[in-house]
Amino acid sequence: MKTTLTTTTDTIVAIATPPGRGGIGVIRVSGPDSADLAKAVLGVMPKPRRVHYGAFSDSQGHVLDEGIALYFKQPNSFTGEDILELQGHGGPIVLDMILQHLLKLGCRMARPGEFSERAFLNDKINLTQAEAIADLIDSSTQQAARSALNSLQGSFSKLIDELIEQLVDLRCYLEASIDFPDEDLDLLAEDKITPRIKNIQDQVSSTLKQAKQGALIKDGIQVVIIGKPNAGKSSLLNCLAGSSRAIVADIEGTTRDIIEEQINIDGLPINIIDTAGLREPTDTIEQEGIKRALKRLESADCVLLLEDATDNKQAEIDSKYSALLPTGIPIIRLINKVDLTGDTPGLTTRDADQPYPLLRISAKQNLGIDQLKEYLKEVMGFNHISEGNFTARRRHLDSLMDTESILNDALTQWGNTGAAELLAEDMRAAQKRLETITGMFSNEDLLDVVFSGFCIGK
Repeated sequence: MKTTLTTTTDTIVAIATPPGRGGIGVIRVSGPDSADLAKAVLGVMPKPRRVHYGAFSDSQGHVLDEGIALYFKQPNSFTGEDILELQGHGGPIVLDMILQHLLKLGCRMARPGEFSERAFLNDKINLTQAEAIADLIDSSTQQAARSALNSLQGSFSKLIDELIEQLVDLRCYLEASIDFPDEDLDLLAEDKITPRIKNIQDQVSSTLKQAKQGALIKDGIQVVIIGKPNAGKSSLLNCLAGSSRAIVADIEGTTRDIIEEQINIDGLPINIIDTAGLREPTDTIEQEGIKRALKRLESADCVLLLEDATDNKQAEIDSKYSALLPTGIPIIRLINKVDLTGDTPGLTTRDADQPYPLLRISAKQNLGIDQLKEYLKEVMGFNHISEGNFTARRRHLDSLMDTESILNDALTQWGNTGAAELLAEDMRAAQKRLETITGMFSNEDLLDVVFSGFCIGK
């Protein structure tokens, strides 16, 4: 059961369709006054869950629009409250006229995500399902959309609920053993407890692995291309994007600012970032471009260090900028223009003195690019053929990693002390950490963070 949270009893309203002009515009109302508002606007009370066609009028009987009205009586609605939806024409003026009329009748403008928040507070959905709604709307690939839908339908929640149930069972077993020590002296034997903890650990690790896939599908990765001028960074961006996104010229320093392009590889969203060539700047504009290039390295998930196979002075940039490369993320060294040197494109076996994997390519001739795409998926741990993927967020990963750490410490403590009281408390801590994922244990601050990122009307 969720912790008690503040609920509201006022009636909210918002335009649920995107800004702009369209064939249809939807205004959504939720709250205890929805039925009265339906009668005021329609002149009649529509039957619940039945389509009603008619005029939408103001208090003087002037027709504002006409269209379809739907009324849902609580608790059989998305929010668990009475809901009225008015589906009229999608012009911004007519929608605003209806909205202003509803506000005059006593509605309050909904906050971003407030309809979904009320659905959560009224136990219609859990927190991961609420987040999946926003993820489904924001999906940038088909894989992301399918994964968000899986989350919305409860695939992620089910895994978490099963883990919580096992933790609760083990904690109850431990506490019963503590409360009734004379019933069976063998209840707390190591061979009865340790396998159960390890089994939960394995399931947490498996869920975390799937969640990391889900986070990749949802957020994608930031891939930054860096290198000297004329190494072929813009050509590589264009090659990966499949279009002439960046200007390519023989003149050094053509790229002065950051250029970004969204692509996807087998469902993995990738933001490719082309940067200014790294060298001693010739003017203040180029200096700022190089500064921005180095700044983008701080948020990179992967770096493509591009070199010109025909440039015998590459060591200059290697020695100057190698110390600025981020640590803890994949860095792939790309040797470009192998079409001019006759070198064989492809991945080279790592040498002991080579800090980064080396891949020979020709961005101009599209040589080695498919291997680069496959290697990007590999180094980021992405598996596009996984079934039952679900979307996940950073907070989900943090909770699962914290749970994993708690269980590791608990197992060590249990092996050293055999203290059932301490182990039961560890199980309680792991349970609470997992409960923050689905919202069984949550607070107002967490909800503010989650729902503030939603669009108004959802």
